Amino acid sequence: MRFNPSHKGSVSVQIIKIAKLAVALGMSMILIAVATGKGLQKEIQEKTVAFNGHLVVAPFENSESQISVLPVANDPKTLKILNKEDGVTHVNGVALKGGLLKAGDNFEGIIMKGVSQDYQWNKLNSFLVSGNFPVLGDKTSNEILLSGVIAKRLSIGVGDEVTAYFQNSKNQQLPNIRKFNVAGLFLSGFPEFDQNFVLGDLRHIQRINKWRNNEIGAYEVFVSNLKMADIIGSSIYDKLPSDLDVIEITRQYATIFQWISLFDFNILIIIIVMIIVGVINISTALLVLILERSSMIGLLKSIGAGNRLIQKIFLYNGVAIMSEGLLWGNLIGFLFYFTQNYWGWIRLDPETYYVNVAPVSLNFWDGLILNLGFLLVSSLLLWIPSLIISNIRPARVLRFR
Repeated sequence: MRFNPSHKGSVSVQIIKIAKLAVALGMSMILIAVATGKGLQKEIQEKTVAFNGHLVVAPFENSESQISVLPVANDPKTLKILNKEDGVTHVNGVALKGGLLKAGDNFEGIIMKGVSQDYQWNKLNSFLVSGNFPVLGDKTSNEILLSGVIAKRLSIGVGDEVTAYFQNSKNQQLPNIRKFNVAGLFLSGFPEFDQNFVLGDLRHIQRINKWRNNEIGAYEVFVSNLKMADIIGSSIYDKLPSDLDVIEITRQYATIFQWISLFDFNILIIIIVMIIVGVINISTALLVLILERSSMIGLLKSIGAGNRLIQKIFLYNGVAIMSEGLLWGNLIGFLFYFTQNYWGWIRLDPETYYVNVAPVSLNFWDGLILNLGFLLVSSLLLWIPSLIISNIRPARVLRFR
C-alpha cells in the first residue's frame, strides 16, 4: 500500500509525502522549543543562584533591602543548623553595602558584596572574562572583582586602581574612602548584576559598618536541587532563631522566575499545535488511502474480514507513515541542538533574555518521551478517520471493479 511502484502516480502518494513533511516539521519544532525553553530556564536559574545562593538567611530588616541594614552574628550554632540540613551543599557569609566608585572624572554607583575566604569563586568561572578572582587571605584584601559593564563606564581594566566612597554612619559629611585594585572582570549577562555589583573582602564592610569580626549581613545557602529549595527553606526556618528569615531565590527574584515559568506554558502550546497539525495531515493521508483502497476493503469484507481487522491494517500504515516523519523530525531537531550547543550560532539580546547565546538543554529521555507522546496521541486520534471503513459496503464498491 505504501511502497508498490504501480501506485507512484496516485493521489495518496503525494498526500503521504505532505503528511510526512508536516510530521517531520512538527516534531523538529517541538524538539527545538523544548531544547531552547529548558536551556534558557536552566541558564537563567544557574546564573541567579551563582550570585545569590538558593536561600538567603538574614535578619527580617535585611530581607526586603538590597543592602545589609543590620548584622547577624556568624554563630557556630546557626552554621551547624544550616550545614546539617539535608540537601545543603555549602554555606557562606556575605554583606552588602551601597557605595560609589570613582576613576578619574568618572563616577558609578555600586553595591559592594563582601565575601569571606570560604566563598566559592568557582561558581563564577563561566562569568570571568579577564583577570583573576580576588585572593582573600588572613589580611584584609584590597582586590575586587568588577563588572565589565562598570569597568567600561569608568574606563578602567584589570590591574587599575579605583577609589570607593561609602556612607559614614557617624559623620554624614565625610564618607569612608577605600582604595581597591581590580583583580578581574566578570560579565553575567544579567543587567541587575552587571550594572551594580562589585565583589570584595567582607572585612571592608565590617569595618565601614563598625561591625564585629564575627558579624555578617546574611548567609548564602546552596542546595543540591533548586526544586527542593522551598522545602529545605521551610525546614531551616522552623529551626532558626525567631529574628532570622529565610528568603528563597524564587521569592527574592520573583519577577525573573515567574517570567521563565511562562516558558513551560509556551512549550505546551507549541506541542499541542504541532500534534494537531501532524494528526490532521496524517488523518487526511489515511482518509485518502482508505478511499483509494475502497475496492480492496470491499473484497476483504466479502471474504469475511471484520471492520476492526481492516482498521488495524490502515492504522499500521498510518503509524508507519508517521514514524518515518518522526525520524526526519528527530534528525532535524537534534541537528539543531548539537550545532547550537557547539557553535552557538543563534544570538540573543542579554538585556532581554539575560544571555548572549541561546542555550539549549535536551537529553535522550526528553526526546524519547516527546516521540512516544506524539506517537501515542496521534495513533489514538487516527481511529476517527478509520471509522469510515465500517460504512463501506462490499456490494456497492465491488460493482464497479
